[in-house]
Amino acid sequence: MDDLTQELHTAHWRKSTLSGDDASNCVEIADLSHGHRGIRDSKNPTAPALILTPTAWNTFITRVKNGHFD
Repeated sequence: MDDLTQELHTAHWRKSTLSGDDASNCVEIADLSHGHRGIRDSKNPTAPALILTPTAWNTFITRVKNGHFD
């Protein structure tokens, strides 16, 4: 298991502010080392999480803010 994958188990996860109060549509984010981010479904926290590089994270956030996924 690589270091980033291991970090997912001890990371401090926070709910996305855009998820709202509806528990059926929640995403959690964790800050990992070297600017990486973890993303997981809060309804299933033991399921695999995504690990994004800083560049991928910035691209993802820009696309979300621009409504690409709406």
